[in-house]
Amino acid sequence: MAGDIAVRTEPRSAASSSPVVETASGRVRGLTTGGVHIFKGIPYGASTAGAHRFMPPRKPEPWSGVREATVYAGRSPQAAAGPQRPELATVWGPVDMLPVGEDCLTLHVWTPGLASSTAGGKRPVMVWLHGGAFSYGSANSPRYDSTNLAAKNDVVVVAINHRLNIFGHLDLSAVGGERFAQSGNVGVLDLVAALEWVREHATRFGGDPDNVTIFGQSGGGGKASALLAMPRAKGLFNKAIIQSGASVRFAERERTTRLADAVLKHLGLRGDQLDALQTLPLERLQEAVAPAQKTLPRPRQPLLDRYNFGPVIDGSLLPAQPFDPGAPAVSDDVPIMIGGTKDEASIFFSHEDAVWNRTLGEDEVRKRIEAVAGDATDGLLAYYKRRDPLASPTDRLITMLTMSNFAVRSILLAERKAARGKAPVWMYDFAWETPGWGGKLKAPHSVDVPFVFDTVHLIGEPHQKPGIAALAERVSGTWAAFARTGTPANAAIPPWPAYDAAKRATMILDDRCRVVNDPDGEVRPTWSRVATG
Repeated sequence: MAGDIAVRTEPRSAASSSPVVETASGRVRGLTTGGVHIFKGIPYGASTAGAHRFMPPRKPEPWSGVREATVYAGRSPQAAAGPQRPELATVWGPVDMLPVGEDCLTLHVWTPGLASSTAGGKRPVMVWLHGGAFSYGSANSPRYDSTNLAAKNDVVVVAINHRLNIFGHLDLSAVGGERFAQSGNVGVLDLVAALEWVREHATRFGGDPDNVTIFGQSGGGGKASALLAMPRAKGLFNKAIIQSGASVRFAERERTTRLADAVLKHLGLRGDQLDALQTLPLERLQEAVAPAQKTLPRPRQPLLDRYNFGPVIDGSLLPAQPFDPGAPAVSDDVPIMIGGTKDEASIFFSHEDAVWNRTLGEDEVRKRIEAVAGDATDGLLAYYKRRDPLASPTDRLITMLTMSNFAVRSILLAERKAARGKAPVWMYDFAWETPGWGGKLKAPHSVDVPFVFDTVHLIGEPHQKPGIAALAERVSGTWAAFARTGTPANAAIPPWPAYDAAKRATMILDDRCRVVNDPDGEVRPTWSRVATG
């Protein structure tokens, strides 16, 4: 099957000095570079093909000998990401071109040492949840290479591949009964299984199983939001970082059942033919995603309800909405760091010439904002024109849609977490602007990722400017500081107060980092009202 993972067990004299670790399933051999031991493509679960499609993850099949763990492996079946201008690929870095397949439950590990840290004690473990809206992406992107993050900050980093879209979140519970009761959430159950693997194996890779931080960007932030609300994940991690992906709400059973019915109808199958659904070619299932989604009505709260093929509020694995109407008690003891980029929305319009060339007029901006904000439009347009009188209509549109599509969800999550009065939450805004293409992208969605991993040398030449490497070290060091202690405080940034309803302190991450209280506080309540209906 495409994407199945080959196991090499023959001895290699050239690898005699390579690191070897005994896992619960067998030994793995990695490689060492830049002072970091790297293990790629380690299975934490068995193949999900055939009768195991739409089923909870299983332990990996054991192997004999030593398994080579030196190349990336595992990528869930998926559709391509949305349209972008070709030159914008430099924002994302090289694309993962590995074949897709259902033997995709793998993870990668970067560690400065297999024994305890030379500084004393075990290292913090940072578990990366990749982006892609629960629909596409993988942990195999070069942007996620964690060599610098691990080496410079003495942490262990783990990156996870898992099931996505229809393979991870087709809710067949209404037609399939108990056998398929968890089918809508097997993608996040994969994450739980990976975290259980981390708990079991962290010490073997020089990490501390009692000091684990989950962190993810975009869809990865949504994954962190889901794990924060899952009783099954309780105790598997101690801190969470949500980057540009706060999820306040997920789809409920009524919606996901309708979606599953539409999939079956498109494929010409009845509810008693689910065995046939498990044997269909990957491509047939993937082709059903778009037409099935088109049959769904508008979500109840369109700015908050997230993902059609994503986590399902099923009353069990996800007992309730993660952060609506409040933060979940199950993660009261988990500190959170949350934020996004200043101009998230810019990259999503990069294929529109009117936006790219800044020729959008005021009437078109009004039309687009009115579709989001309704009767709040006049007040919002007036505020941003007064705030940024020299900005083009396009740039003001980007600012407003960044707020409606991203920032307002981060704010709601942060204020609801802070209202619990248990573990603290810290808010940030990544404001560094890329100079590429005349600065038109500004600080777009995902531009922060190579700063977190200190891989800015891998993004395209148009994005390079003085100070970029220094900011990458500052940002990655701040993420690691939070993972180590539960607070982002470190010598490279100014004092950063926790977020609360009184001051709403927000760290602006840029060449000059600074704290601002309640950014855009004049319209923040308006956006919250628009988002919550």
